[in-house]
Amino acid sequence: MEDNWLKVYSAGQLYQVELVKGILDQSGIESVILNQSDSEFLLGEVELYVETENFEMAKNLIYEFHKGE
Repeated sequence: MEDNWLKVYSAGQLYQVELVKGILDQSGIESVILNQSDSEFLLGEVELYVETENFEMAKNLIYEFHKGE
């Protein structure tokens, strides 16, 4: 991953990260999923990265999303 991208979110399941990615996409924030899980044993984290300049806005959107759950 390039230096100007920061991990903004991670979860144990891909669908959880895809849901958050969708929220960021709707707000115009580009994000990239990096799947670190082992495909055979389904262990590990799925991570979501955003560009540095969008990090704070993305964290706030994720916080608001989880607060409403």
